[in-house]
Amino acid sequence: MIDFGFDKLALIGAVALIVIGPEKLPKVARTVGHLFGKAQRYVADVKAEVNRSIELDELKKMKTDFEDAARGVQSEVQAAAGAFEKDWREATAELSGGSGSSASERSAERSVELEAPPPQYVRPNKKWRLKRGATPQWYKQRNGVRTRAQSGAARVARFRPPRSHA
Repeated sequence: MIDFGFDKLALIGAVALIVIGPEKLPKVARTVGHLFGKAQRYVADVKAEVNRSIELDELKKMKTDFEDAARGVQSEVQAAAGAFEKDWREATAELSGGSGSSASERSAERSVELEAPPPQYVRPNKKWRLKRGATPQWYKQRNGVRTRAQSGAARVARFRPPRSHA
């Protein structure tokens, strides 16, 4: 990087004052400052982009390492599952293939097969929505909130004006 000391900057300022003149020097200095700021921002953006690309390369490398490790684990799990299946088939073949199994063993096998069915769905009570409300009953009564379900016909009958007997 270029090293500018105070003496070199003073010399550049004096030459600029003589060449440009005192009237245009502030405007030129402002323009040079803006251009210098833009150049600094551009250099910072380039540095940031280079750093991002380096980090992206590192992340891609880590991703491939993790994928390789996952493939290795998957192959190990599949091999272990294959060995387990083989052992399971051998063990079940020995149990089912043996002709000396007693009646109690066969009944025990049937009881394992006939497990209890899952519980049936029980519909909740009809007023479960009303009961679930957290609003106190006294508040509902004071503000006229309905607490009982009514059919449309019952609601009409409730608000129908009384008949006059003539």
